[in-house]
Amino acid sequence: MPRSRGGPAQAQARTRAQARTPADGRAPRATPKIPENTLNTSATWQEARALMWEHRRTLSIGFVIMVVNRLSGFVLPASSKMLIDDVLGAGNHDLLLALALAVGAATVVQAVTTFTLSQVISVTAQRAIMDMRRRVQAHVTRLPVRYFDGTKTGVLISRIMTDAEGIRNLVGTGIVQLVGGVFTAAIALGALFWLNWQLTSITLLFLVLFGGGLAVAFKKLRPIFRERGEINADVTGRLSETLSGIRIVKAYGTEPREQSVFETGVERLFENVRRSITGVSAMATFAGFVIGGVGILMIVIGGGSIIDGRMTLGDFVLYIFLIGLLAAPIIQMASIGTQVSEAFAGLDRIRELLAEPTESAEDSGKEPLRALEGTIEFENVHFAYEADEPVLRGISFTARAGTTTALVGSSGSGKSTLVSLVMAFNRPDSGHIRVDGRDLDSIPLESYRSYLGVVLQENFLFDGTIAENIRFARPDAPQEEVERVARLAHCHDFISEFTDGYNTIVGERGVKLSGGQRQRMAIARAILADPRILVLDEATSSLDSESEALIQAGLRSLRAGRTAFVIAHRLSTIRSADQILVLEAGRIVEQGTHAELMAAGGRYRELHDKQHAWEENLFVNPGEQLS
Repeated sequence: MPRSRGGPAQAQARTRAQARTPADGRAPRATPKIPENTLNTSATWQEARALMWEHRRTLSIGFVIMVVNRLSGFVLPASSKMLIDDVLGAGNHDLLLALALAVGAATVVQAVTTFTLSQVISVTAQRAIMDMRRRVQAHVTRLPVRYFDGTKTGVLISRIMTDAEGIRNLVGTGIVQLVGGVFTAAIALGALFWLNWQLTSITLLFLVLFGGGLAVAFKKLRPIFRERGEINADVTGRLSETLSGIRIVKAYGTEPREQSVFETGVERLFENVRRSITGVSAMATFAGFVIGGVGILMIVIGGGSIIDGRMTLGDFVLYIFLIGLLAAPIIQMASIGTQVSEAFAGLDRIRELLAEPTESAEDSGKEPLRALEGTIEFENVHFAYEADEPVLRGISFTARAGTTTALVGSSGSGKSTLVSLVMAFNRPDSGHIRVDGRDLDSIPLESYRSYLGVVLQENFLFDGTIAENIRFARPDAPQEEVERVARLAHCHDFISEFTDGYNTIVGERGVKLSGGQRQRMAIARAILADPRILVLDEATSSLDSESEALIQAGLRSLRAGRTAFVIAHRLSTIRSADQILVLEAGRIVEQGTHAELMAAGGRYRELHDKQHAWEENLFVNPGEQLS
């Protein structure tokens, strides 16, 4: 029988999740995706406030250090006025040394507080980034499997790594510098009013105009920064898929097409960056005009005030210093405001992701399993990925503890969907699934899945050693136990042939091993996990006939005493099953042992005979099969 396993949606699900949340040839259930352009300022601001409140102690220390730092910055301007008016103008030469010592002390204080502020706030920001990444990653791993079928891996990686990076501007130097700029500007503005209120009043009009321009600019820039995150996630996701499937790309000679797709993505990213650079540059240019206008006012009005005797030369020099102290924070705030705006955009996306309900969201208060025998009962179970397109229709059967249930049927009949319900990747739309008489909905997922083991058609291996991959479910398992299960799975011999043995690095997705070797390692991993409920989804599909014969003995020992569900297109591999369920169009059309179903002469017998004839013809006339 042909080995087709369903449509493209199913293949993508296997690739992304490595645990086929079955599509049975159908599109996966609609999954809410992360909105691309929705901005919820109120909710994001609440999230930002909560984040800052969480780190309020360190931020408070930072603000105190910042105040001391900024106040010390006013010593030099004040000393300059005294030097001109009192020391040089009035002849109070005794003040010269005191002024020098004051400026020196202020310089030391500024240097120390700048260094301390950087250390305190920067470390806090990095800790906040670490905590946020852990929080988002923990949430993502708890999302339903169907969510991953509709969301690119690159998008989620961008949320966890890139978007979290931006929050350093909310709990780090960004927010402190922003508040520090406001603080410095406020003091400078007060002093400027004291020196010359007429000049300062006109200057203030320029600054209000500048502030309005900043507000408009931030409003325009924030969607651009948000869009940049989305584009970057899309480009990263496609690049990740291309590199992961590089063998397929090369096999079909589609490198130019993938290059074209990537070029289109990076061009979109470039265009977004160009727009943001233009916006930031426009803000800086606008700031330059404001500063230039203030300079003209100072020359005209300030110079006139000196001539009229309303200001001393020292006052004017102090005024110039204070204008600098006022202008510098404003320009700095423009830059920091852009960073904070970008941080808000990233926090917006993180907030939306964290709002997605997790699998375990309703598990609180549920009684965990104390022990599990392994009896699984389906009672009139219905399930559909899409409304009005049922995949399972009224499934009822009992798999008693320690027995093997085989699932047989044509592609799209519902076999993989049934198994996904057993693994609680999906929930039935109606009907009940019971485990040892207890409704599966009443059992915490973490508790239930601790008793599960799985061997899939395309098993995922991590880029680590062979021993680490076999120990995946039990990281503390001793080496003797690892070698024991490797022998049961008939992979000890080929492992021993490697120079580094069990310490051999398998490469990303186990690329350094053959398909059969990866499959046998997955079986060893399942044996070591010692599950009570076992799912074997074409567990011998990647093996040749000789290897399959060896593995069958290992699988029999693995299945012994466990409740096993087996999907196999090679019907010869399931003859020993305690019961065989024949599915067609989402219904169980036949049920029984191999002998019973063969004697009944129904659908199972038809599938068996067709497969036998196909295999026989393949070996007798291979040319006909290939033509």
